[in-house]
Amino acid sequence: MTSSVLPTYNRAPLHFVKGEGAWLIEEDGRRFLDLGSGIAVNALGHANPELVQVLTEQAGKLWHVSNLYEIPQQEALATALTDNTFADRVFFTNSGTEACELAVKMARKYWYEKGQPEKVEIITFSGSFHGRSSAAIAAAGSEKMVKGFGPVLGGFQHVDWGDHDGFHAAINENTAAILIEPVQGEGGIRPLPDQCLQGLRKLCDEKGILLILDEVQCGVGRTGKLFAHEWADVTPDIMMVAKGIGGGFPLGAVLATEEASSGMVVGTHGSTYGGNPLGCAVGKAVIDRIADEGFLDTVRARAGLLRQRLEGLVASHPDVFEGVRGLGLMLGLRCRIAPADVVKAGYDAEVITVPAADNVLRLLPPLNITEDEIAEAITRLDRAATALESR
Repeated sequence: MTSSVLPTYNRAPLHFVKGEGAWLIEEDGRRFLDLGSGIAVNALGHANPELVQVLTEQAGKLWHVSNLYEIPQQEALATALTDNTFADRVFFTNSGTEACELAVKMARKYWYEKGQPEKVEIITFSGSFHGRSSAAIAAAGSEKMVKGFGPVLGGFQHVDWGDHDGFHAAINENTAAILIEPVQGEGGIRPLPDQCLQGLRKLCDEKGILLILDEVQCGVGRTGKLFAHEWADVTPDIMMVAKGIGGGFPLGAVLATEEASSGMVVGTHGSTYGGNPLGCAVGKAVIDRIADEGFLDTVRARAGLLRQRLEGLVASHPDVFEGVRGLGLMLGLRCRIAPADVVKAGYDAEVITVPAADNVLRLLPPLNITEDEIAEAITRLDRAATALESR
């Protein structure tokens, strides 16, 4: 009998029934070390006791009222975000895809209100991933994303990653914004060098262009800073956030400066569920924990340990792995074989990883993974690589 679920995913034959920190328990009792975190979502691990308590307490009070009314939990989370970032304003969504939709609308509305309605073009980059909505797939522009879904939303200029000449040639009088991930996730864990992000910020200032950063995957402590752009000591005008911000609860946000968000007034955007009391209560607990500098110090230390051990793994299995790249606990193993084969071998070794483009295997463990769990992760990845070599 076929499943009633729409078959848009090639699902692994695993049925997880419980999670504990960095661990997932299959219904047959096997314990898998989760280095995927639901694709960088479970930033504080599965069933984190603090988040469970916050969610349970809020669930006993109020779940949903809609944005027709003021929501104290939403205001508290927005204040925590503006206190810890460049932003003056926050709009809450349910996902990163929804955040992309608003970021695009916000940039274009900004220029419309400035009397320049022709400034609608947004420059994006190859290998990017901004979601699955019409605007998000148009922004990415790859054939894989847009094929069969035309007509594709216009107003995007696509530039090859690292093509400086092509990038400068794409800028014109109708350019409204540049949209880029500080670290590409789906594109293969490709960090944008600090000097390049600094150069983008300078160029945007010189040309009067808005800078939109997509930190859906690389934000909320994933790289060892609260947000990845902090490594380059720059700030965007608009930023997309999701995944880790809810610690597993569906939550996203768009953060923006007062100036960049000035066109978004009453009636210009909305969300039925966005910013609900449940999600914002959990999100506030997540931000309070991760924004703490002591916590981020530990993330950076664990990231250094994991990277060191991964370098050793690569050296031990040169026929399987080529190298390590990434920032913080957003790391990639570039493979000499199909990453999907490594993922499957990992299932046999009871370790969860995530494939990406450019022959890369993503490692996105919970930010509070322990040193012992890192050691166990390497043991299981070693076991998977050894099995692949023996085939």
